[in-house]
Amino acid sequence: MILKGKKVGVLIEKDYQDLEVWYPALRLKEEGAEVLLIGTTERNVKGKYGYPAVADRLMDEVNGTDVDALIVPGGWAPDFLRRYAPVLRLVREVNEAGKPLAAICHAGWVLASAGVLKGKKATSFSAIRADVENAGARWVDEAVVVDGNLITSRTPDDLPVFTRALIDALSRGKK
Repeated sequence: MILKGKKVGVLIEKDYQDLEVWYPALRLKEEGAEVLLIGTTERNVKGKYGYPAVADRLMDEVNGTDVDALIVPGGWAPDFLRRYAPVLRLVREVNEAGKPLAAICHAGWVLASAGVLKGKKATSFSAIRADVENAGARWVDEAVVVDGNLITSRTPDDLPVFTRALIDALSRGKK
């Protein structure tokens, strides 16, 4: 229960990558964290492979002070998430507060749209490498990259090291 008292937000939107939401959410709960699923405008959404999720809160009800960390999952959801201004606001608030900001796979699109990648070292799914680089990051092909408060990974195969990096950051009380 090393994360007791910590609250972690997980963004959800239609067609989220099922494993990239549920693997870290369940592992964080196992470590004692409270996990808050945050939807954009709909409480009930289905993942890319059909697994349902129910938002605990909607974006308009959340700000950066409500969470100790934020996870942006991949799938097709990031293409929708990045179009929603309150999502970009929340990502910027978490980043500016120096709280762990964890993004995997196509979630780099959300980070790029929020303008938080400039000068950072990061990774993502290889197909969006150019987007991540054009947003100002130095892209590397590694399972997990930690640069300050930013934690990034490439694919669901990286979930064990991605989630471990987030748990480590939170357990150190890193802000």
